[in-house]
Amino acid sequence: MNIIEVYRKFPTHADCLFHLEKARWNHVPVCPYCGSKNSTPMLNELRHHCNACNTSYSVTVGAIFHKTKVDLQKWFLAISLILNAKKGISARQLGRDLEVNKNTAWYMEMRIRKAMTQITDLTMLEGIVEMYETYVGGKPRKGDNNDEPPKRGRGIKKSPLSE
Repeated sequence: MNIIEVYRKFPTHADCLFHLEKARWNHVPVCPYCGSKNSTPMLNELRHHCNACNTSYSVTVGAIFHKTKVDLQKWFLAISLILNAKKGISARQLGRDLEVNKNTAWYMEMRIRKAMTQITDLTMLEGIVEMYETYVGGKPRKGDNNDEPPKRGRGIKKSPLSE
């Protein structure tokens, strides 16, 4: 999803919360503290009140967005920028793009990266995985090529994986 699509799909904070509620709970709020589904929405707020443990909560509790003052729209935009950056994105560049402090951008980056490493569903690459023109092997060692400059591309002495 690119930047334009993020702004088009999530124009307000409420739209972001609505999307998170659908993705996380399928529109049936579950208390993150006790696991109860017995809750009532709080009026004029985008929070819920658990009738079992008598606490109020939002969809962001327990997520990377919890206890931050940054708008959810900026979080969604940061996720899009980080995922679409070919060679990564620095905290300073992310801060300029989101119009936040570089320390805030760094904090957001670290939370997003941590969330990307804690994927609970590890079956993403299952079955047949296609790879084209992949060469396996490291850099040539000193003395292996008789003082010839190292070749690039198909001229290199690596084992090709093809099919």
